[in-house]
Order: sequence, then structure tokens, then C-alpha cells
Amino acid sequence: QLQLVESGGGLVQPGGSLRLSCAASGFTWDSYNIGWFRQAPGKEREGISCNVRSDGRNDGSTYYLASVKGRFTISRDNAKNTVYLQMNSLKPEDTGVYYCAATMGKDVYCSGYNYDYWGQGTQVTVSS
Repeated sequence: QLQLVESGGGLVQPGGSLRLSCAASGFTWDSYNIGWFRQAPGKEREGISCNVRSDGRNDGSTYYLASVKGRFTISRDNAKNTVYLQMNSLKPEDTGVYYCAATMGKDVYCSGYNYDYWGQGTQVTVSS
């Protein structure tokens, strides 16, 4: 069984930064493709960033939601079994519950329908 645990959320002022972590355990961790999603109050869950390279770098297949492009960065550290989401220049509209999810697919469309395993979520609140 693959298990995912998010951490790093909290309360931050507009313009601030947070780094979310998705720690994984289970069989053949390196085989999984991890994505980040969020759900704001009263809104549907949306894909934030998907398809970081297995070596931790971004390439042409790495997806970012348009509203976070240039502010958020996904990365991966296989030695620590962890995927990160660095969030800079945070805005109040970034508030929500952030989830990481895993799929064995490669270069998938950044939709929750393509992901099989989910963490419990971590709350991010951006407010002055």
C-alpha cells in the first residue's frame, strides 16, 4: 500500500511563502507520479501542479495551473521519498486544502480522475 502524508500548511500573510511536503511510504515509491491539488471553500478540487520529472526537475510535461504559474514550483527528492510544492507570493485566493496524490501513469492530464492514492490534505490560509 502507498501512503501519502502532506505537511507544511498554515496561516501566512499575503505575499508570504510556504513549502508543502508530501511524504510517501510503500512499495516502489519511485514508480509513482505525484501531483498537487487544492480545494477552496465552496469550490471544486483543481489540479495545481503535475508531472515533475523523476529526477526532480521540471520539463515540458510539468503542468502548473495558470493562476499559480511563476509563483509555485513542484520538485521531488527521491532520497527522502518526498515531493514538495514551494509557494511564493501567496494571495488570499490561494486559500484552501491542499492534497497530494499519486498515479503510476506518466505525463498524465492533471485531473484527479487520473490519480489513485491521496493524502489527507493540509490547510493553507492566506490572510492579513
